Amino acid sequence: MEWSIKKFNELSTEELYRILQERTAVFVVEQNCPYLEVDGKDLESYHLMGSIEGELVAYLRILPPGVSYPEASLGRILVKSSYRKNGYAEELVSRGIDFIHTELQENVIKIQAQDYLRKFYGSFGFISITDVYLEDNIPHIDMILEK
Repeated sequence: MEWSIKKFNELSTEELYRILQERTAVFVVEQNCPYLEVDGKDLESYHLMGSIEGELVAYLRILPPGVSYPEASLGRILVKSSYRKNGYAEELVSRGIDFIHTELQENVIKIQAQDYLRKFYGSFGFISITDVYLEDNIPHIDMILEK
């Protein structure tokens, strides 16, 4: 797996296209959830990409404090369906957390997680801070990680 992280203005048009293509495939089509996928937050975010032989297989965006929440955040976390169950999600999230702690020098990370992934994010130290609620008709929970 080849990993890279870029600010929005450093992305090539091809990289941006692949990111939006995979996010739409997972969050709109696979999850049958019509919503505004391009939400304006990408411009202020860092984009962590994992590729195999040029194919984007893992992705998340890192949102600095003040973009989604007062805290830094991780979002749009995905592994392409044909590459799941290979440990890429764990490596992806670990790299995102590390970037926030080391590069952004932030100690608190807040995420909005789908409820079925509560245990997965809990394995990194995230704790639930809300009850389950529906977002786009999918059960979600807010979680926080403090260093």
